[in-house]
Amino acid sequence: MQLDVVTPDKVEFSRPVESIIAPAWDGYIGILPGHMHLLTNLQTGVLTIKDEGEEIRMAVREGFMEVTPTKVVVLAEAAEMAEEIDVERALEAKRQAEEMMARSTEHITLVKAQARLQRAVNRLKVARYKENGLKGTSGAENERRAE
Repeated sequence: MQLDVVTPDKVEFSRPVESIIAPAWDGYIGILPGHMHLLTNLQTGVLTIKDEGEEIRMAVREGFMEVTPTKVVVLAEAAEMAEEIDVERALEAKRQAEEMMARSTEHITLVKAQARLQRAVNRLKVARYKENGLKGTSGAENERRAE
């Protein structure tokens, strides 16, 4: 099936794949060729792409996913392949979000800080998949090993 991952800036990924696991709003969902039509919100999380026996991971930030039997389109606010993630920048963003949470006195500030922290942690998780060479095992096992 064809997978297109699109952000406001560019097409991040576009090619045929065997399957994907996407961070749908209410939990992760697996998509195989022939899947029924579906439109769902995406949350910040790890998009796992299986292609020619290899698992490719992308950090995605909120958006939508449209599924047809032959094509999946992911429209995300941001999407990064593991090798594109600047780990130092992500660590700094995590530190800043934690500081913001610690000193926040308003609910809206706390919510924004939590969202920033979630994005930074997600980016670090995807970068660690690449660093640790986590391939070929289950997504849940890789999640535990990457943390």
